[in-house]
Amino acid sequence: LKEIECRDAASVWEAIQRLRVRGAPAIGIAAAYGVVLGLQKKVDTTANVFFEKLDEVITYLASSRPTAVNLFWALERVRDAVKANQDSRSPAQVLKHLWREALAIHEEDRQMCHAIGRHGAELLDDGQGVLTHCNAGGLATAEYGTALSIFFTAQDQGKKLHVYVDETRPLLQGARLTAWELTQRGLAATLICDSMAAQVM
Repeated sequence: LKEIECRDAASVWEAIQRLRVRGAPAIGIAAAYGVVLGLQKKVDTTANVFFEKLDEVITYLASSRPTAVNLFWALERVRDAVKANQDSRSPAQVLKHLWREALAIHEEDRQMCHAIGRHGAELLDDGQGVLTHCNAGGLATAEYGTALSIFFTAQDQGKKLHVYVDETRPLLQGARLTAWELTQRGLAATLICDSMAAQVM
């Protein structure tokens, strides 16, 4: 595990573009925080300069991954969060509001992941085998993940599962990410090549 600190919009852009941040929810969350980072040195400017920079940062971050739906959703949500009464706020107040909006996006995803886990874990029985493809764990979301949250919640409930992890070519997200996340949680996992999935099922 290697943690990368992003302290400005450029480092967030690079992390998204280079797949250091991947997974739709994680990309959206990173972008929301990236807007805050991109504006933190502009709080002492005039409102006009600040809002010009806001548009510039949003456009810049949007170019990091043109096909990422959550990226655009999060950036539009951040933009909309300040549009309503931007005339009555100072740049410092707007930046605080943007920060709160980024935190809200992050927390909402965390809550959504836990809800998926609660509902999905009911479908799994103790001792069951499950097959995964790609990666939908905490590395791609805010915490428990989407699909993997079901396994983690089932584990929290005392159920023992065996997870068969497709390698997921061509980028090997299953082999590099899912298998690692499951191992970190102590879940029994077997890595298989993609062409074995039908036989396993």
